[in-house]
Amino acid sequence: MTHQHAHAAGRHTGTPSRGGGRSAAPVPPAAVPRRGPGGRRAVTTLFWVGLVAAVLPWWLDTPAGSLDSTGATLTAAGRIAGLVAGYLLLVQVLMMSRLGLLGRLAGERISRWHRDVGATLVVTVLAHLSLIVVGYAAGRRSVLGQAGELLREYEDMVAAFAAAGILVLLGLTGIRAVRTALPYELWHHLHLASYLVLLLGFSHQFSNGAQLFPAGPVRTGWITAYAVVAAALLWGRVVAPLRFNLRHRLRVADVVAESPDTVSVYLTGDRLDRVDLLGGQFFRWRFLTRGCWWQSHPFSVSAAANGRWLRLTVKVVGRHTADLRDLDQGTRVWAEGPSGTFTAAHRTRERALLIAGGSGITPLRAMLEELPPGAALIYRARTPDDVLLHRELDWLAQERGTDVWYVIGSRDDPGPRQVMSAAGLRRLVPDVAHRDVYLCGPPGLVEQSVRALRRAGVPRRQIHLATFEL
Repeated sequence: MTHQHAHAAGRHTGTPSRGGGRSAAPVPPAAVPRRGPGGRRAVTTLFWVGLVAAVLPWWLDTPAGSLDSTGATLTAAGRIAGLVAGYLLLVQVLMMSRLGLLGRLAGERISRWHRDVGATLVVTVLAHLSLIVVGYAAGRRSVLGQAGELLREYEDMVAAFAAAGILVLLGLTGIRAVRTALPYELWHHLHLASYLVLLLGFSHQFSNGAQLFPAGPVRTGWITAYAVVAAALLWGRVVAPLRFNLRHRLRVADVVAESPDTVSVYLTGDRLDRVDLLGGQFFRWRFLTRGCWWQSHPFSVSAAANGRWLRLTVKVVGRHTADLRDLDQGTRVWAEGPSGTFTAAHRTRERALLIAGGSGITPLRAMLEELPPGAALIYRARTPDDVLLHRELDWLAQERGTDVWYVIGSRDDPGPRQVMSAAGLRRLVPDVAHRDVYLCGPPGLVEQSVRALRRAGVPRRQIHLATFEL
């Protein structure tokens, strides 16, 4: 067990930190069992089987030799793109349903799939729209004239064009620069427009889709798929949160200042020993008090489940988080979750390296309780005052056999820069390439660390990034 300030020459023994009105949770007697890749492979297989099933009706219904002109070929390509787009839209909304089973099976890949499927969906929808318009217009009229005819004379086509426009807008909000410039609540509500796309596209698919319009098994299969996704949405977004909150009835027990700009909110409730929570997961919290009730924000728990209380540790960065400092004891809390696969259960190796920056320590501190002994933690902070939960980290280092390094200094200081390089990481953790690495902190630190880890030989599948939204 090691404690060091990486900007100093010698070894440093941790001293008690500020705050900490309650004792940390008891260390579990054993690490959280590791989940294998079987669930992820099953989900991947189901995805590809579903994609083939979505396109197969076109193949079976298209006679040989029917693609005898440019217009027919373009139209056929547009229909294939439409079937793929319809299927990807269902998959995308299913991933947004917050269905716990899907998260447990797919692991953290679900966040990557959500991003990749979303980008592919925008492309296929635009391809479907463009190919159909050009294919119908080929040799007959102008593209604009054909688009006007579709809008005027084809049922539900205006809704289809509107759905395509919403998808393009959502694609733009997915660009990092745009997303970071938008307030979280605005981005979140724009993101929910995916459900509107599903609704607008439904009628168009069944009134104009060549394979879906006729009654039969294909049409029935697609309607069944829509019903399954709608049921998953209802369960994940409505029933499960209602059940959780009626069962546990969370309320504020205490608010403790961890630093001048960071607070820990302790929550009590009913039957907390039955909360299925892993360190590293997060809830979407809604504090039912004046000024806070209308906003729901995702925050990680900063201590593993202990059956007595839950805790979130929040850095004050805006009006909403500033209001959390003034929460009254007994304030009711509406929580949705737990969510996320940034957990010890999703590791691929027995040993782990955790890299945190600033308030990014909160999910990692909870995860330390559930990792096998022998983990390592690198905590990057600008000044010693920016180190949060210092006393608890030192205690966990003793109890769990964890090496802890506090890397203190600005981003331009040569000491921290050297430590966070590939060579520096290998010196601190010689077997880093054979560990899972969990990263949580500012985007710049995460990006720099990922590059250094890749240069240090860490496979990408062993690098886990914290995500807080789907």
